[in-house]
Amino acid sequence: MMGPSHALSGAAAWLAGSWALDQFAGYHQSPLAISVGAMVCAGGALLPDLDLSGRVTTNQGGATVAHTFGVLSLFVAEVIEKFSLGVYTATRLSHDPKRNNGHRTFTHTLPFAALVGWGTTALCAHFGKWAVVAVVFLMAGMALRGLFEKWAERAGWVIVTLASGGIAWFTAANLPGDRGYPMLGFAAGVGCFVHLMGDIVTSAGVPIAWPIPTGRRMWRMIGIPNVIAVKVGGKVEVLVLRTAFTIISLLAIAGMITPWALHRFAPSTFAGSDH
Repeated sequence: MMGPSHALSGAAAWLAGSWALDQFAGYHQSPLAISVGAMVCAGGALLPDLDLSGRVTTNQGGATVAHTFGVLSLFVAEVIEKFSLGVYTATRLSHDPKRNNGHRTFTHTLPFAALVGWGTTALCAHFGKWAVVAVVFLMAGMALRGLFEKWAERAGWVIVTLASGGIAWFTAANLPGDRGYPMLGFAAGVGCFVHLMGDIVTSAGVPIAWPIPTGRRMWRMIGIPNVIAVKVGGKVEVLVLRTAFTIISLLAIAGMITPWALHRFAPSTFAGSDH
């Protein structure tokens, strides 16, 4: 899938999950916590594609997320791509093909998603709001780049960076630390997992079984048959899936707002009818 689709799927998954927790488990979150969680999940849903680097010096190529912070994020993507290629080369078995790039390898595995979730939670729990500022800053930038791709391209990475900084400052100043910090890690990990599910419906697939060897292969790409696979950038992805993700997000928001609105405004309505 392309960057905007991944970001939308992450936001939709978090909003729908928040609605389900509120509806069936009584787990209530503040509007800020839900918004931040959706943003972090949207950013996390782009994070695995940091293994697709471009040409750093000319700010070209690479995945959508690699352009979030200009040349700096392209350089980070280059490092992650080379690290992923190193992991692939060091762990591949005899039937795994040789590769010259690390895209869709280590960062497209379940251990990576778990590592992102655990690492984010550990950082926020240990360093407090300083870590929260850093995490939200990075995730907000990636979310903005994915959810508002056209605007981000026109505005440029400097504006995206400034907007991310503002969002991070506001979040750190207002997000409670009791259960708010662990939820950031969970949101980041869920975002990565949603990314894997998005790529697995394409013909290229992802190494979802790694590091479990299958048939003398450690890096078996698991996807769905070409006949029913989603074409990257095709009409099914752009029109059908993005529309579905948007509708799910809006329905989840409506489902969470409606009870709050009824509780807030119904008493005043009834009170007025007594006169």
